[in-house]
Amino acid sequence: QVQLVESGGGLVQAGGSLRLSCAASGRTFSSYSMGWFRQTPGKERESVAAISGSGGMTHYADSVKGRFTISRDNVKNTVYLQMNSLKPEDTAVYYCAANPRPFIESGAQRYYYWGQGTQVTVSS
Repeated sequence: QVQLVESGGGLVQAGGSLRLSCAASGRTFSSYSMGWFRQTPGKERESVAAISGSGGMTHYADSVKGRFTISRDNVKNTVYLQMNSLKPEDTAVYYCAANPRPFIESGAQRYYYWGQGTQVTVSS
């Protein structure tokens, strides 16, 4: 069982930056690949970024490539999402999720554990 707690969301102006953190419980954090997803009302949850258990591989949605960076610290059991050059369309609730396999897999259904979400609002 893994518990995930996100933090770092908030209100920022377009062009600004935010850093989301997701702290995970458990002793086998490095065996999980991790992902960040986001959701807006009326839309499906979409994948934003993912990182392998070791941190050696990452994957990004086209909409955030070059602006967002996912990273992890397996000593601190924490995954991060650095968001730069934010746009109003990045406004959403952001969720971190854990997949009990160490390699990146596509699809939200691969992720067994989810955080409660943190709101990110980008004003124009």
